This record gives sequence, C-alpha cells and structure tokens, in this order.
Amino acid sequence: MRQCLLCLSLLEEQLNFIDLLQLKRKENDVCQECLNTFEEIPEEHCPSCYKAGDKNLCQDCQYWQERGLEVAHKSLYTYNKAMKDYFSRYKFQGDYLLRNVFSLSIRRELKKYQSYTILSLPLSESKMKTRGFNQVSGLLEAAQIPYQELLKKKESQTQSSKDRKERLENTGNFYMIENTKIPKKILLVDDIYTTGATLQDAKMTLFENGAKEIMTFSLAR
Repeated sequence: MRQCLLCLSLLEEQLNFIDLLQLKRKENDVCQECLNTFEEIPEEHCPSCYKAGDKNLCQDCQYWQERGLEVAHKSLYTYNKAMKDYFSRYKFQGDYLLRNVFSLSIRRELKKYQSYTILSLPLSESKMKTRGFNQVSGLLEAAQIPYQELLKKKESQTQSSKDRKERLENTGNFYMIENTKIPKKILLVDDIYTTGATLQDAKMTLFENGAKEIMTFSLAR
C-alpha cells in the first residue's frame, strides 16, 4: 500500500480505466483529505498575476504597469496555511520527496506551453549549498517537464526577510550563464509569487540579452 506524502496515511487505489484515460487522478501519492486543504486560484483573480479576489489589476500589477513592465503570470494555488506548511517542509526542512505532491497538476498546466522554452529560476550558490537542491527544478523534474537553466543568481538577502517596499526595489540579482543561447519565447518558473519582484528582475536580465517574449508561472500566489 502507498502512503500519503503529507500525512502518511495509507492510500487506496480507486481509479478505474476511464479515470486514467481522462487524467481524473488529481495528484501523485496524496490523500484527498490533504488535497482539500489546498486552495486553487478562484475564478475571480487579477487578470495579470492571478492574485485571488482581484478581478481588476491588483496593486502589485499596477506598480509594474506604471513602470512600463508587463505582467503575464499564471499560478495554480493560493498561498494559504496548507501551502505555507508544505513549503516549510519542502524547502526549509529539506523533505525532497514532497517535490512530487503537485507533479500531475504542474505537468497538466505546463504542457500548454509547448512552444515556450521553460526556465527554472536559480538559487544563489550559498542557498544551493545550504538547501542541497533547487526547489523549482525539483517541481519541474517531478512533473517530467524539460527545462533549462540560463540564469545565475547573485548572493543577496533573502526575499522572505524583506518588507514589501524592499522586495519591489530589489533589482540586479541575476546574470546570464556564459555562452548560452537565449530562446525567443520563455516561460520562467518560480515556486511562489509574492510581489512579482524576483520574476521581474530575472525577466529584465533575459530581455537585455535578447529574449522577445516572457511569461511566468508559479505553483502558489
């Protein structure tokens, strides 16, 4: 018997052949009770960044728009308590098996971007050394999504330690890996979207080096 990756309860296999054909199974190795604690982005959301509850441009997107920067982002889940607990275990406690929790939903969504080259947002060298893995790359690998790594991240203060103003004003944290070819259409993937500052910073580096179209994606918003 398989166990739920989150609560370790035993899982019962209840899918029939039709369910498999229609991809009705929601996630790998996660019980329904745990899945129900996560909140999908509702229909009423910011049209640019998928922030829940804002059917018009949210405050963050207005901030970027006023600076001439486009937001074209998609997220799957809100950053509620269950998602916060998930990332605490996955990122900060290093439970690498949890990369598999959302593999099916990520795979279903990113298969829609077959004309885009998918890039994983990098960690700084010190963060990679401390954590031992890139949580974004882990999510993509679990979902069996091919991706590239074209950016490097400079050493800087963590985003979680900054207030909103500091996050929005923090730029210049990325640089290109030498001798890399820039795709024309890019889907840049991160784990959590807060203000959009990190993704905008990475996008500026890519645009400066020849990218023509960039969309962004995160598991949580």
